[in-house]
Amino acid sequence: MIDSTADAVTRLDARLQPWLQSRRDGGLWRQVEPLYGYDGARASTSAGRSIRVMCGNDYLGLATDPRLAQAMIGYAGRSGVGTGAAHLVTGHRREHAELEGALAEFTGREAALLFSTGYMANLGVISALVRRGERVGEDRLNHASLIDALRLAGAKSLRYPHADVSQLSSRCAQLDASLAMVVTDGVFSMDGDVAPLNELACLADRSGAILVVDDAHGLGVLGENGRGSISASGCADRQVPVLVGTLGKAFGVFGAFVAGSKCLIETLMQAARTYIYTTALPPGVATAAYQAVLIAQQESWRRERVIAMARRFRLGAEQLGLPVGGNRQITTPIQPIIVGSAQNALSWSSELEQAGFRVAAIRPPTVPEGTSRLRISFTAQHSEDDVDQLLEVLARTMQRHPVAD
Repeated sequence: MIDSTADAVTRLDARLQPWLQSRRDGGLWRQVEPLYGYDGARASTSAGRSIRVMCGNDYLGLATDPRLAQAMIGYAGRSGVGTGAAHLVTGHRREHAELEGALAEFTGREAALLFSTGYMANLGVISALVRRGERVGEDRLNHASLIDALRLAGAKSLRYPHADVSQLSSRCAQLDASLAMVVTDGVFSMDGDVAPLNELACLADRSGAILVVDDAHGLGVLGENGRGSISASGCADRQVPVLVGTLGKAFGVFGAFVAGSKCLIETLMQAARTYIYTTALPPGVATAAYQAVLIAQQESWRRERVIAMARRFRLGAEQLGLPVGGNRQITTPIQPIIVGSAQNALSWSSELEQAGFRVAAIRPPTVPEGTSRLRISFTAQHSEDDVDQLLEVLARTMQRHPVAD
């Protein structure tokens, strides 16, 4: 029982401690450790140990590119670092407009709109386009931001088993229900597989629904000129009227955007609360992101290299009998090793850390119970030697910490 005579901080701590202890006991405790001298593939820990980082999202290796750094430094030296207001007040700069234009051209859309984060972009899109009570189809493994957005919008969610479009179609038929929208990740962040976009687009066309794709992990990496999972799947752009993208993964910077028709973008400017009521992205970041978009299109070797590293790893993992996840037709940089329990994932991660590899253990609620994993991901900064040595360590780790059937 909480002591009602205690001060407010003590009462709050007493309420929180049991939950925190349950997280520790269940192997679900999360913590952060700073990295030093990170170059996209290697870093040092606080203890001074050198490690190879094999779980980041800097797929094209642009986060530490000196050209992006110089663009940001140059703007900051001329004009400072912040905007001081939301876009619709005094926060919108020429650099934002130029970046939005480049993103629209890159994605083949009429227009684009910047958001501060991908989470805010998804919340903004769904809240602006979905009316309370409307039915929306959503993949069970969608990113948390899409799940939260539908909850906040008051939508009636029809969650279908991962990538199983036939189940969504059957549920709609059984309920005699129409769909207002279908939302999906393009590339699923914890599994690395690509959504069945052609099938989803056909279902959306039949039902008159709007297909929304969050392609945070596909843009810059997959498809023609890095245009993402929609291009890689062969799905027509006009079948996906709402495209959400990020600047913080393949483009190596920070922020997010929505691309689509001019009508869509005007609607979001009027109705997306996460755009209207927040400070605009720093212009120096927009300047760096603009350079990243250009580089990503010009230097195709970056896409080719990261996919080559992922393919090399997957082939080696399958030959070694490692429990690599996903049954995919399109190779992505994300290659999870499914190890079962949360404790087993922690054991594998610890073994790799001791061997000089940083790979985070991904556990519930991020992934379903019994599917805890090492989310291994590659960048253009990784080498064949990185891949081969990681496979050797994983093979030894599997012997010491086998995965239960």
